[in-house]
Amino acid sequence: MNRWLKLQIGEAISFNPPESIAKGSLAKKIPMGSLTEFQRKINSFEYSRYNSGPKFRNGDTIMAKITPCIENGKTAFVDVLDENEIAFGSSEYIVLRETKYTAPLFIYYLAISPTFRKRAISCMEGTSGRKRVSEKTLKYFELDFPPIDTQKQIAKVLSDLDAKIEVNNKINTELEAMAKLIYDYWFIQFNFPFDFAQGKPDPKGKPYKASGGKMVYNKELKREIPEGWEVNPFAAWIKNDKSGDWGKETEQGNYIKQVSCIRGADLNGLNGKGDVKSPTRFILEKNSHKLLDIGDFIIEISGGSPTQSTGRMAFITRETLERFDNPLICSNFCKAVTLKEERAIYNFAYEWNRLYDAGVLFGWEGKTSGIKNLLFESFVSNHKVVNPESLIMEHFYDKAKPIHAQIQTNLKQNQKLSELRDWLLPMLMNGQVTISKDELGITNAEFRNDLGMVAEENATKYGKN
Repeated sequence: MNRWLKLQIGEAISFNPPESIAKGSLAKKIPMGSLTEFQRKINSFEYSRYNSGPKFRNGDTIMAKITPCIENGKTAFVDVLDENEIAFGSSEYIVLRETKYTAPLFIYYLAISPTFRKRAISCMEGTSGRKRVSEKTLKYFELDFPPIDTQKQIAKVLSDLDAKIEVNNKINTELEAMAKLIYDYWFIQFNFPFDFAQGKPDPKGKPYKASGGKMVYNKELKREIPEGWEVNPFAAWIKNDKSGDWGKETEQGNYIKQVSCIRGADLNGLNGKGDVKSPTRFILEKNSHKLLDIGDFIIEISGGSPTQSTGRMAFITRETLERFDNPLICSNFCKAVTLKEERAIYNFAYEWNRLYDAGVLFGWEGKTSGIKNLLFESFVSNHKVVNPESLIMEHFYDKAKPIHAQIQTNLKQNQKLSELRDWLLPMLMNGQVTISKDELGITNAEFRNDLGMVAEENATKYGKN
């Protein structure tokens, strides 16, 4: 009863099983952009009139079959629907469903396993730019399938790891929202805490503007700001900048300093919104002054698009550096910036991101027909922003620093969990590692002892204060 069976994939898994949605009826649609990369979850859906596309229900696995989405791991386990609800998606999906030989969640982990991916990619057809997986060919590949009880055990171990990653991501979202809320209240609405008796900011004081704090009209910004606050360009905050360095792919000659190179594509991952896939490079020892330090900013200055301006940003904390085995440097398409005052780091970060999110940086791009470039020097020298009083900036620094330290610590924990999952996944799928009933599941204590996981404690500590 515990024997593994060699089966054709199409025998063990049902491809695009029939479901019914009346044409023109309103139903949930899962677009391609809602599938994360190897993260199990669907991050959003929309309601749309059904016309065409594969249909699925909870318990199904949906995977992209078109380049480059399949290489990027666009696959998800469907669990966002109501009971008996049917949804639909892109015609570029393959829907996978269990049969008598398979368990639903096991199919998801099989679909993201290296063995399955290799088979799927090997049977892609079409032009070099728009290849698609041939479902007919994929079905005929043979794989070894464990008994369903073993499949469920494998899926339980792997899903426990993913669940812990999701908990950390939710905590980070709440922490980031908390810090942004404080920033907006203090520096956009100008209701920072103020002790009117002593005439200075104080964490236990009353909200400044709402309590009658004096405001003055600023002609440059065309709005009122607190009395005594200055208006300066971003350049007034900056001490110096560092150019990037791409170095060499391998150690050669005098290129012996091993680094991890942060590209524009890695900035979202540094901020916890994706993976960091920074390549290892080798630079000249004499260029070590370009290495990133605590408090530095990395700003993307090349690579904008019609829908995404240049200017994406991430900043470096001690906890950020601890996520990497090598020192960090930015690529030639980014610029590193060091501020004059460490306590200004979070004000600079939130104001920069506020302008980026509002689309302001679109107006500071070089007008070229190819890759767009941020006119960095012109922007930081000419765009004026409020420069808060130093004491209130310091109070915000004290609030934001532990929040961002915890965010980066959680991301480091997620990295360890992902590495463990990716290490276990192929070995569990091919039987190199087995799981006994006594080993089924992963407890919180095991996570804390073996991987330093403290997600629940963080939720208690930070989520409610």
